[in-house]
Amino acid sequence: MNEQVKSYYECLDKPWSKIFYKIVENQLNNIKGLRVLDFGNGFGILSNSLAKDNEVIGIEPNIEMIENRLQDNKYLQITGGIDKLRELDSKSFDVIICHNVLEYALERIDIINEFHRILKDEGFISIIKHNYNGKIMQKVVFENNVDDALSILNGGDSIAQSFGKVNYYDNLDVLKWKDGFIIDKTYGIRTFWALQQNNDIKYELSWQNKMLEAELAVSEIDDFIKISFYNHLIIKKS
Repeated sequence: MNEQVKSYYECLDKPWSKIFYKIVENQLNNIKGLRVLDFGNGFGILSNSLAKDNEVIGIEPNIEMIENRLQDNKYLQITGGIDKLRELDSKSFDVIICHNVLEYALERIDIINEFHRILKDEGFISIIKHNYNGKIMQKVVFENNVDDALSILNGGDSIAQSFGKVNYYDNLDVLKWKDGFIIDKTYGIRTFWALQQNNDIKYELSWQNKMLEAELAVSEIDDFIKISFYNHLIIKKS
């Protein structure tokens, strides 16, 4: 693996990554018996988990991630990007997962249009995206990097360690890219734990359990959603 991919892979075993996926699965409300597309499924963490109770198809362009993906449970892995989306049948998925992908995709409007085509009328899309306010909070509080925070506030680039420049978009932009969608629910993720500067304490199970409880307690409160590092959008057809 190249250094960027390796760094991301190693982070997945950290307690804060495990908290992330526990929160996501809680917000997805234990979906079962559905046909799921995980677009940009990376190392397959969520694909593998959902495959226990669902028919899952993952699409990922990065060969190194696919070769090192988690696959304890059976799911179909496809190599590619939007080209593979275009090959899928219309109205063929109950759930579409797209987590931390659109910030880096040049064709994000086309991707959203394809999602609308392949999503069943009663289905939903789960989009997790970087939240601009949360990034500023992390820069100032956790990283103590006020210079970077001021640079981003003044229009400078924000860089994700493993994937490059983050192209932020507003939650409502998804509705502008394609008519026929509504945002059914908005959650916050990573409101508190990334602001804790003591990384050692994050390895304590009692801390993890209390932090998970606190994160879930505020994940549907608007004031906390606005400062969370990630926003989680549940999108349905209107």
